[in-house]
Amino acid sequence: MNPVLQPRTDPQGLQNRLLLEIENLKMHFPIRRGLLRRVTGHVKAVDGVSLSVYQGETLGLVGESGCGKTTTGRCIIRIYKPTTGRILYYQNGAPVNMAALQEHQLKPYHQEIRMIFQDPYSSLDPRMPVLEIVGEPLKINHIASGRALEDRVAALLERVGLRPEYMHRYPHAFSGGERQRIGIARALALNPRLVICDEAVSALDVSVRAQILNLLRDLQQEFDLTYLFVAHDLSVVKYICDRVAVMYVGKLVELAETTTLYAQPRHPYTEALLSAVPKPDPLLRDRSRRITLEGEVADPANPPSGCYFHPRCRFSDGARCVHEEPELRPIEPGHFVACHYAETLTLRGVTAKA
Repeated sequence: MNPVLQPRTDPQGLQNRLLLEIENLKMHFPIRRGLLRRVTGHVKAVDGVSLSVYQGETLGLVGESGCGKTTTGRCIIRIYKPTTGRILYYQNGAPVNMAALQEHQLKPYHQEIRMIFQDPYSSLDPRMPVLEIVGEPLKINHIASGRALEDRVAALLERVGLRPEYMHRYPHAFSGGERQRIGIARALALNPRLVICDEAVSALDVSVRAQILNLLRDLQQEFDLTYLFVAHDLSVVKYICDRVAVMYVGKLVELAETTTLYAQPRHPYTEALLSAVPKPDPLLRDRSRRITLEGEVADPANPPSGCYFHPRCRFSDGARCVHEEPELRPIEPGHFVACHYAETLTLRGVTAKA
C-alpha cells in the first residue's frame, strides 16, 4: 500500500473504515490541433494523485482554480474516465476498481457516491418541478414511484429545511441557498455513503454559507456520511474538514490533519494559501504578512521541470528544485509533503503570532 494511504493513527479502527483509495490517479486531456485534429499534447489536469478517504470523515481538497481538484472529484464519480490509476471503492471490506469499470457497470456505485455541484442555479433543470428533480434518482433506480415517491421527496425536503409543499414549485421560485438545499436533498435521495461536495457553498452569501455548512455537518452525523469537500476557501475548509489535501497543478503537495496543517504548514504553497485566510479580529490583521506569489500558476499542458512550484517559490535553490521532482513523503505521522526541504523550512500558519 502507498504510504500516503496509511492513517496517522488507528484508535477507532480507521483501517477497517477505509471507504476509498485513489492510487496514482491521472487525468490527461488531449490537445488537438490542425485540420486532422491530431493530438499534439496533453493537459495534465490530474497527474499522479494518491490519497485515502475513511468512512465518516470529511476530507478537504484545496488549491487555486485550475489545480485539478474538481477534475479529481469527477474522476472518482466517473464523470470522467481516468487516463491511468486506480479508484478503489470498498464495499463490505472488498475493493472494486471503479476506474476499470464500463459505463453500464457503474450504476450501483452511482447510488452510493453522489455529488453536490457548485452552482445552485445551473445544476437544477428549470423545466422540472422540485418533485421531479429530487425524485428522479429514485425513479431511475426503481426505488419509489407514485405516492411513495412523493412521501420520500417530502421527507427529504423537510430534512434539508424546506417545506414539503415546495415540491410542486420550479427552481426559479427559490433563492440560491434554497436551491442548494434542493441539490443536497437530491444527493441524499439514494442514501449514499460518499458525497463529493464540489465547491458546494462558494456561490452563496456568507450568512447562507454558514447555514449550509451546519446542515452538511448535521446530515453527516445523522446518516454517517463521508464527504470529499472540494473548495478554495480555506476558512470553510478549516470549519468542516477533518483532514486537508493541498493540490497544485494536478499534484498533491501536502496532506495532513486540519489542525496540524493550519498551525504548521510544511510546504511553501500551503503557507501562501493560509496567509490569505481572513482574520475576523482586526487587531490580528497584518497586511504585511500576506504572501503574494510571483508569476502565474504553471501551465498543466507544459509544466516546468522538477518541482512544479519552483518558479514561484521563494525557497527554491535553483538546482535540485529545478531538476528533481519531489515525491509526496511522510515527515511525521499522518503529515505528507512534496518538498525537498520540508524539514528545514520554518513556515507560518494561521495561528502564528504577528
